Amino acid sequence: MTGSTCKLSTYGRIDAVYWCESGSGEFSNAVNITVQDKNMILLSPARPVTEGDSVTLSCKLRRQTFDSNVFFYHNEKLIQSDTRWELNISAVSKSDEGFYKCQHSGQESAQSWMSANRPKAELRAYYKDIPVGSSVTLTCSVNPSSSGWKYFWYRGEKTSEPLTSQLSAAPIRVSEEGVYWCRGGRGEPVYYTEYSDPITINKNVPNKAVVTLQPNWSEIYRGETITLRCEIKDGGDTEWEYEWKTSSSEIPSNQNEHSISPVSASHSGVYRCKGREKSEKSSTDWSDPFKLTVSDKPRPVLTVSPSWLSAGASVTLNCSVKDQSAGWRFLWFRIAPELSQNIYNVVLLPGSTNGTQRDSYIVHGQTHTAGYLCKAGRGDPVYYTEFSRAQFVWSADVHSSASLTVSPDIAQHFTSDSVSLSCEGNSTEWRVKRLVEGHFASDCSYWGTMTGSTCKLNTYLLSDAVYWCESGSGEFSNAVNITIQSMV
Repeated sequence: MTGSTCKLSTYGRIDAVYWCESGSGEFSNAVNITVQDKNMILLSPARPVTEGDSVTLSCKLRRQTFDSNVFFYHNEKLIQSDTRWELNISAVSKSDEGFYKCQHSGQESAQSWMSANRPKAELRAYYKDIPVGSSVTLTCSVNPSSSGWKYFWYRGEKTSEPLTSQLSAAPIRVSEEGVYWCRGGRGEPVYYTEYSDPITINKNVPNKAVVTLQPNWSEIYRGETITLRCEIKDGGDTEWEYEWKTSSSEIPSNQNEHSISPVSASHSGVYRCKGREKSEKSSTDWSDPFKLTVSDKPRPVLTVSPSWLSAGASVTLNCSVKDQSAGWRFLWFRIAPELSQNIYNVVLLPGSTNGTQRDSYIVHGQTHTAGYLCKAGRGDPVYYTEFSRAQFVWSADVHSSASLTVSPDIAQHFTSDSVSLSCEGNSTEWRVKRLVEGHFASDCSYWGTMTGSTCKLNTYLLSDAVYWCESGSGEFSNAVNITIQSMV
């Protein structure tokens, strides 16, 4: 034994089966070798012959002569008789398999078995999972290697039409999942190898990119702070690069989070994102479109109940905001007149410094006319709505610091009546206001003439309304509900 080669000694050769055994625990193919004492032997391949290949069987004498015919037999049937000492088979087929021997001048070789195997194509795949948006390489070969093979590729059933064929053993790239096969063919008519063993190629299901909004509110308002996120579902520990596209004026960075503060109407639009693996450069599909709509700053609606005070009754305030469940907290205010600037000062009601979770607030112990506001806030930093419109709770009780008297002192008037409203109390500065149902509160200057502390109503602008005084010291008077009747 020298290296991987064993040379048989002259005296040690006997009829036997020979094979190799590897250090990795494997067996080679086996070869049956016979040793003859006869003067004639048949030289034939020790290993199986591949179908389609050519083979030559030779008859050999110890003392070779070429003067007479040599007879070759296949399975005891004479197949050649001439002076050639060789039997040539140009393209071996399965029918050529069997026992062969030769005869010459009364001498005969021992029989020798020749096997004919149809070659089998071998299909290999470097990767069996197709990365998202990519392909994998398949290679087909025929062993033992020889020239002239054409390769045919199949997906699905072996009997299906070939996907493609090519004249070389060059690999092909595939991007569709399925079961793949190949085989070789050559000659005319075409001689085919056995099909290769199948290889199943899987297509990786792309990780799903999703655009999410934080805070996750159904409606976003101008001035708020928001964050758009590109989330990769089942992304695991993979490192991703991100890409965004949008129909808005905003150009998001290539990060998974994009914050906008303050958000405006120009940021409204459709946002989509996708992720790309840093290591393999395969990417997800684009996410489904996420539509961001930025609305104007909301104004809550305040309602009060009851609108007219009765002795000992409490007052309930309700503040309503669109999308009531979106994390709003509610702040409650009482208003006080500020005549010098023609505004109302606001005073936060007790217990609502940080806002209340409930959208209602109960006022206990109110005895005089009062006005109220509310607003709502959410988020961090807190985003506040506009103030609601003022709502009033009326009291008909007269008190010394601010009171309203009507002249003539009746609740119903004709349109032709001359009506005056006078303010009295501990202030030198007054204004008279009224509220017509379905309208905003307005000053005397819009529907009458103010002289000192008295407002004379314009007969052409009389209307059913609630009237009251507001003092320079920030107080409300009692309220009077006046109705106007047309002359018949």
